[in-house]
Amino acid sequence: MATVLVYIDNPGDSLHKTDRELLTLARILGTPAAAFIGELSPAVAEELGTFGVSSVYQPSTPGLDELLVAGKAAFLSAAASATQAAAILLGNTFEAKEIAARTGIRLASGVITDAVAVSEDFQVTKSVFAGSYTVQATVTSGTPIVTVKANSVEVQPAPEGCVPETHTVDVDVPAAAARITSRIEKAASGRPTLDEAQVVVAGGRGVDGNFGPIEDLADVLGGAVGASRAATDAGWIEHAAQVGQTGKTVSPRLYISAGISGAIQQKSGMQTAKVIVAVNKDADAPVFEIADFGIVGDLSTVLPQATEEIRKRKG
Repeated sequence: MATVLVYIDNPGDSLHKTDRELLTLARILGTPAAAFIGELSPAVAEELGTFGVSSVYQPSTPGLDELLVAGKAAFLSAAASATQAAAILLGNTFEAKEIAARTGIRLASGVITDAVAVSEDFQVTKSVFAGSYTVQATVTSGTPIVTVKANSVEVQPAPEGCVPETHTVDVDVPAAAARITSRIEKAASGRPTLDEAQVVVAGGRGVDGNFGPIEDLADVLGGAVGASRAATDAGWIEHAAQVGQTGKTVSPRLYISAGISGAIQQKSGMQTAKVIVAVNKDADAPVFEIADFGIVGDLSTVLPQATEEIRKRKG
């Protein structure tokens, strides 16, 4: 079967959920291999083996995780050439998209971002025009390079694991214009990351500065907290929580929109959620046009009731 190369950047002590999803997808499409940056610990190597990865490619030049995207794109393109990869999969973060774009230039290959599904012939399903349309797209030049949204694939380990072999890929790293000198880990909140969460509860202008009901509902559902640009611009919550055209794009199984009108900029960041529930006092709010379930009411009343009922049913 053809090799499908998955880009994995510095996962730490264990693979991220997005990495596992990409490896699952790669195994569906062909033989998974990893283009791996960072220290490959025995635990991560074992985990890669459980997803059927028999070959892990690492750069000959250490410290690429301290550089910005140019060096990483150089490595990924070199790894793709070394493996004769039939396709390359990356996550859908801003950095991954830029790496994909630079790799596409190096390999003279097409790039498709924001994928929610990839078929065995590498036809990609994605949403366009702020989620107004779902289209099928295919790369017609070079090696397909696809960035895949989180929660698009159900994680499934391989039926039979293996022990991956490591290979070194020679990389001509471009001169670094900047280098990462230190990282400060964000304090753990106990909530999943917004990018990878299966459930997102988001608040907007309607919360009027009080994200308490949003956080309570997110916690009882084991979800992440999101926000509209109006809420982050007002300083009610950090900008990292912003969902939308100028924020993060999420694709959870459940997205609860509370006090957000649903302007097109917000829709573009969440419209591919599997189920959308909207809570808004304004019955004419645009968010109801895309919601699977709508509640016309005050979020400060509706959300605590929902939280309490869920808590009661969970025991």
